[in-house]
Amino acid sequence: MKSQGPDAPQKGSDKPLAFQKRGFIAGVSEFVTKTLVIVNIEIHKLRRDPSELLMRAVQPILWLVIFGSVFTKVRAIPTGDLKYLDFLAPGILAQSVLFVAIFYGISIILDRDLGVIHKFMVSPTPRTALVLGKALSAGVRGLCQTVIIYIVALIAGVSLDFHPLKIAGVLLVVLFGAVIFSTFSLIIACLVKTRERFMGIGQLMTMPLFFASNAIYPISIMPSWLQVVSSFNPLTYQVDALRALMLDNGASIYGIGQDIGVLSLVTIFVVFIAGKLYRRIIT
Repeated sequence: MKSQGPDAPQKGSDKPLAFQKRGFIAGVSEFVTKTLVIVNIEIHKLRRDPSELLMRAVQPILWLVIFGSVFTKVRAIPTGDLKYLDFLAPGILAQSVLFVAIFYGISIILDRDLGVIHKFMVSPTPRTALVLGKALSAGVRGLCQTVIIYIVALIAGVSLDFHPLKIAGVLLVVLFGAVIFSTFSLIIACLVKTRERFMGIGQLMTMPLFFASNAIYPISIMPSWLQVVSSFNPLTYQVDALRALMLDNGASIYGIGQDIGVLSLVTIFVVFIAGKLYRRIIT
């Protein structure tokens, strides 16, 4: 019998490793597939009633056209080399995504009342896939709002940057924002469980998140305590990245890398928490 050296491959040693790799790849593929199924269901809902997007776009359009035009002439807010309308446009895009996403949790409560959630809960679909699917469908709505805001901003004379990489960056940042705030909305829905309480909390959260950010004025003119609050607000980093990517002469205060890094970490955190709390929506 021939002796095998220490470097010789051991029989059967590669087989378990191969199975583990296949199992991991199959698990990831199944997770992605089930997530996309949830996204597809939500997109079908949107296609049946696209009027929701137009109604959601009215308020940010009014902010951009009326508020932006007036304060551009007043020049009451220091924005450096940027016209105020240019400075405002990325903030209004972020606001539009926020308003679409923050009330997304009410769909979970409606699905529970209709018995849809119970069907998903007894399926083998991972809770995180359910949460991420809902969040990404909110991202689709956010991307639709991006198209609307871009058209309005272009008509209003905002100096937009249409470089393909910049536009891809804008879409990525919008997707991050929609996922974060819609998942945060799902967390609230899992905790309060009723539509009335959810609407009250949702309305309470939108304005502080919006005004405690750099969406409509620079961080430098905020009181020191508000600057601290703003540094913990994900919307601040979303607006900062959008201002650098969306505008022809825009710049990021924190750096796009830091903006994306913060948004990524917050996304992972809220999706993890929502996945843990998702079962509470039916209890």
